[in-house]
Amino acid sequence: MIAASGYREFPPRLPGQPIFYPVLNEEYATQIARDWNAKNSKKGVGIVTKFSVKTAYLSKFEIHTVGAHIHQEYWIPADELAEFNKNIVGLIEVIAEFHSK
Repeated sequence: MIAASGYREFPPRLPGQPIFYPVLNEEYATQIARDWNAKNSKKGVGIVTKFSVKTAYLSKFEIHTVGAHIHQEYWIPADELAEFNKNIVGLIEVIAEFHSK
């Protein structure tokens, strides 16, 4: 779905997913993609993306640390995702892909 948008936006959240959790560093994103998404998704794939968001927009959200110091993320309400997408600067890049065996 990201590719279908021209790598410009994230798709709407699914029912039961009230929050979008962009993480702040590649190491944490890799852990999620490799150790969780690839093993637990229907397609057995986990993807790491890289993107920039306007600081002025992000400043209204707190950074949450949800484990070790590298486990930092924003909590973006699902109903804010369209506005979040409007504040992405440039394109969303796919920088890594993991597959379950």
